Amino acid sequence: MDQERLSKVMAARGLCSRREADKYIERGHVSVNGIIVNKLGSKVSPNDKIVLSKQAKEEQKKLVTFILNKPIGYVSSQPEKDYKPAVSLINYSNQWSRDSFIAKDLKNQLRGVATAGRLDIDSHGLLVLTQDGRISRKIIGENTSIEKEYIVRIEGKLNSTGLKKLNYGLELDGKPLKPAKVNWFKNDYLCFILKEGKKRQIRRMCELVGVKVTNLKRVRVGNVLLGNLPKGQWRYLRDNESF
Repeated sequence: MDQERLSKVMAARGLCSRREADKYIERGHVSVNGIIVNKLGSKVSPNDKIVLSKQAKEEQKKLVTFILNKPIGYVSSQPEKDYKPAVSLINYSNQWSRDSFIAKDLKNQLRGVATAGRLDIDSHGLLVLTQDGRISRKIIGENTSIEKEYIVRIEGKLNSTGLKKLNYGLELDGKPLKPAKVNWFKNDYLCFILKEGKKRQIRRMCELVGVKVTNLKRVRVGNVLLGNLPKGQWRYLRDNESF
């Protein structure tokens, strides 16, 4: 029976990210079939029972996820010179006044935070930043089924054939895109619902059917809505929310 690295299997099962798995393995917080495994690179079989320790699970409960309404002009991930990173907006003064929790320890909560799903510098709306590798993998993992919804303003004439192609039939970088849900929203606005996130995907899709995007706003990731969160402000992911 083929075996795979323990950390890879843990990530595939949604127990944690591969990076987190290595940390838990080194610290002796992972057992396989009832036996603690603390050697990096250990391999397991597909049917092996893998369990995280109680302490590791308690640590996971403390991992923080931020919901940000990113303005245009900020980059989602590591910025180049003279570009502002979206994470810089996660500070005490920008927390939404209607948030359910009051920020008290942002320095620690921002350690290891990563963006789960890019949003281009010239796009705005819902951006997820999280310490939790399980959430990142769920949103942007290779086999993700999480929907991302966008309201997109276009310039140019889009006919029924072009709209049909936006839903299915286009290729980017030599590969066919997954089926999307694209419909008219109002006037010159479209609603896009995607399950993938190639670089500048919506803008490039629109170019292929002869129209230009003039405004792009992400309003939903999975079951989490941007709602009326003000631009440039953030809140914590709520206990009753999940992607």
